[in-house]
Amino acid sequence: MRSGGGPGPIPRDPGQDSPLSAAVGLRDRETLSMVKRAVERRDVLLAFQPVVQSARPGRPAFYEGLIRLLDETGRIIPARDFIETIETTELGRIVDCLSLDMGLASLKADPSLRLAINMSARSIAYPRWKQVLRRGLKTDATLAERLILEITESSAMIMPDAVSVFMAELQTEGISFALDDFGAGYTSFRYLREFYFDILKIDGQFIRGIADSPDNQCLTRALLSIARQFDMFAVAESVENARDAAWLTDIGIDCMQGYYFGAPTVTPPWKMPQAKKRA
Repeated sequence: MRSGGGPGPIPRDPGQDSPLSAAVGLRDRETLSMVKRAVERRDVLLAFQPVVQSARPGRPAFYEGLIRLLDETGRIIPARDFIETIETTELGRIVDCLSLDMGLASLKADPSLRLAINMSARSIAYPRWKQVLRRGLKTDATLAERLILEITESSAMIMPDAVSVFMAELQTEGISFALDDFGAGYTSFRYLREFYFDILKIDGQFIRGIADSPDNQCLTRALLSIARQFDMFAVAESVENARDAAWLTDIGIDCMQGYYFGAPTVTPPWKMPQAKKRA
């Protein structure tokens, strides 16, 4: 029998001190440090990727502005390498502010541009984000109607009621909203009915190789029917070859985005010489 009346030692999680946990923790700390240094240096920029109409694939309907960082060597770091690590931190809110600020500047510089900018639902309550938006909209009355705000499905589900109120407020000013990565998360269809997104972007996991995948064809048709029911434009993400593009066009997808139509580029495509020649 153990002497004394106190409880024994608290059992430890066998994995909490594992080499894997330590490596993940170190990676996250290094990522946070890298992002913080890039933000302090203002080494941030947007990469632009076209979203094309299926009926007119040669002319973009709009562009998506994707946040990029530059490390100390000048290497471009895509969002997928850091966004999940900073998502729940204030650093994530600051990056959202920088994305919006650069997006609004791009819209102001080109009156013919329509641009989608990503944001987290967590930034709705961040005062600086709203200040950046208000300051930008004051400079040009046409910016609101040319701005699309993309919120990921998983982010929207964190605070669905706040997202609904936020969207209703800004849609009255002409701003559009896109539900990004649809199908990748766990959307409550009750909230989908109340959100009133303008654009639904079908996650790339259902689109890549769709011409040869009966399962993904079935799922994509179902997701497209949801978009139709709720009067949303449907965008297929991650379109990477002609056969997939043709199949999606045949089922009536509204727009497509992916490497087949253009990779993200930090040089605005509408400023490239060949774009000027076509104009």
